[in-house]
Parts: sequence; C-alpha cells; structure tokens
Amino acid sequence: MFVGIVGKPSCGKSTFFKAATLADVDIANYPFTTIKPNHAVGFVKLDCVDKEFDKQCNPREGFCLGGKRFVPVDLMDVAGLVPGAHKGLGMGNQFLDDLRQADALVHVIDISGSVNEKGEPVDPLSYDPANDVKFLEEELDMWYLGIINKGWERFARTVMQEKGSIASAVGKQLSGLKVTEEMTEDVINKLGLDLEKPSTWQEEDLKRLAVELRKLTKPIIIAANKIDVPGADKNYERVKEEFPDYIIIPCSAESELALREAAKHKMIEYIPGSKTFTLLEPEKLNEKQKAALDFIKTNMLDRFGSTGVQEVLDNSVFNLLKYIAIFPGGVNNLVDQHGNVLPDCFLIPDGSTALDFAFKIHTDLGKKFIRAIDVKTKRTVGKEHKLKHRDVVEIITGR
Repeated sequence: MFVGIVGKPSCGKSTFFKAATLADVDIANYPFTTIKPNHAVGFVKLDCVDKEFDKQCNPREGFCLGGKRFVPVDLMDVAGLVPGAHKGLGMGNQFLDDLRQADALVHVIDISGSVNEKGEPVDPLSYDPANDVKFLEEELDMWYLGIINKGWERFARTVMQEKGSIASAVGKQLSGLKVTEEMTEDVINKLGLDLEKPSTWQEEDLKRLAVELRKLTKPIIIAANKIDVPGADKNYERVKEEFPDYIIIPCSAESELALREAAKHKMIEYIPGSKTFTLLEPEKLNEKQKAALDFIKTNMLDRFGSTGVQEVLDNSVFNLLKYIAIFPGGVNNLVDQHGNVLPDCFLIPDGSTALDFAFKIHTDLGKKFIRAIDVKTKRTVGKEHKLKHRDVVEIITGR
C-alpha cells in the first residue's frame, strides 16, 4: 500500500510526513523545500487481538504499544504543487509523475489560511483554504484528461473502424495510474456515454470521464493542518460544510512531531493518536519544553482528542480505501517458528475472502487452499467466506 502526501509548498506536508514517520526530511517555510520525493514507512493503528488470547504479540513488522497494533504502510512526501502543475508550472511534472502508483492521497492544507496559493507566508486567516481543495482537484483532473487526450483521436478512430473497445484503449492509456479496463467500462456506462461511438463524445464528456477515474484511483483525505492557530477552527467548520463528501481531519503536524520526538528521547510516554501523554522525568524538562508540552495538551489533545496525524493515516486506509486488517494464526498455535506471537498482520480490501487472504500470504497457500478456520470462534469456513476486520485466520492446505 502506497499513500502520497501532497499539498502546496509550505502548508506543512513535510512536517506531517516527518511526524508520521520520524524520517529525516528538510522542513522550511518557503516554497519547494522538497525537491525530490521522500519515502518512508508510516503506520496505521488498530486494536491488537493479542489480549483476546491473553498473549503479548511480537510483530515481525510494525510494533504494538498499549494494546494498539501499528501496521506499516508506505508513505511518500512529494514536491509541493502550485496552480498550473499539470502544465508543468512549479514542480508540477515531477509532482504528478511521483503520484502515479499512489493508492490514496493525503492532501495537507493550511487550514489557518496563513500561506497563499503560491506557498508564500501571509497573515493568518487572510487566505481561504477552500481554494486549495478546489485547485488540487483541478490539477489532478486535468492531469488525467491530458493523458486521455494524447491518444483520443486514434482511440476513437480505431473503435469506429475496427470495432475495438474504447474502454480497453483508455484503460491501457491510464494503466500507470491504476486504472483498469473494467473500471473504465463501468464509468462510461455510469456517465451514459456511447461505448460504440466514442467519436461523438465532446470535450466535456472526456473531462467527466477523467474526473470519475481520478476519484476511483486517487481518492483524497484532507488533513486540516495548523488547526491550533487561533481562528483556524472557524475555517475548518466552513470547509467541512463546503466539501461534505471529503473526510477532513483537524490536525497539528508540529504538535505530533514534538510529541513523537519527546517520546523518542524518553521525555514522555506517548502512543501516537492518543489524547494524552505522561511525563517520565518532569524535573529534567526546562521551562520552554514544559510550556510547549502544556500548549499541545491544552490546544490540541484536550480540545480535539489528538493531534490528528494518526487519525488521518488510519482514516485513509480503513475508511477512505476501506481496507481491513487480518492476522494469520493457528487454532492451537499463535506462534511462528521463531517464537514470535501473532507476528504478522495484513491489510486487505474489505470484502476479501478466505481464499483471497491465502493468496495474499503466499501464492502456494492460495493454490493448495482446502479450507480456513476462524481462530477466534474455531469455526471452519470455505474459500468464499468474507473476512471481517481483526479476524484471526488459519489456512489449511493440501499437498
């Protein structure tokens, strides 16, 4: 799974990325600090199943804190974009190419309105962050449309002369963006376009096609960053009302980064996404550090329940992409050959079957699948059985 972190320059996306991964990245309040994309591992959080078996898990990848399992996902912080990115303005061409394989996008916006459309600092609340939501949509839509238009006349002519498939042609043209032929055909039918006569489609029809395919293959969640700036909450409420179809999470990337760094240096005990933290050795903190932690507690944790960064990642995977987490395990043995308890946790699409899960673990398990067992209930299930979030599943195979 690959999640892209996007936004205009100086909106806080690199801070968000560092807070989510603790990767070493450049952070500065001027345009194009990020030139090359930064890759690192972030984590989504869920309730671990180990306590249901009175065990302590030992993850092979990720980690477990306070009964919360953190499962790794790939994150990428790309170069900031400005209006006209699809035409190559700013770092536009690089920005868009970097996003081709993203499953979802986290759009970090400065909800305090203290950065204009070019990524330049302005007075807080003087810029409307709703503009950023609109212009990212437009840049992505025009990017998709531009790729469709490159081969459109040839596609349409071939379909008319040789009775080919316009859905297949468009699907292949956009395959690098995770578009498929089946997906394209479904969208064409949904829009009421004539599959047999694409030469009759107008530019507006192609734009609608581009928009729908973009929504399916690059879904967006909005991180309303800098919510702790006075007055930003009013912008947040207004933007939420203006864009009801989006998941919009209030957050402060700076606060999350400060808490994770403090936890890393053993100053506090903190589980990402929590509404509180514990001072470990308060006598060793100076007044500036105490004031900063107190500010975060009062203005973020007490007010919003968290810094929002972890919630953005969790929502992007579990609500936006609608994935579920499944643990492999045995009815009589939850330990692997190295003694690790419940070492693995896989993220798979909601609606996946026991057979899908077997193939996810290893192709041989899928090919030799006989049945599966729901380890929590000890019930035997077949290959078509649909799995639920946090299921523990044993796969039984033949020779």
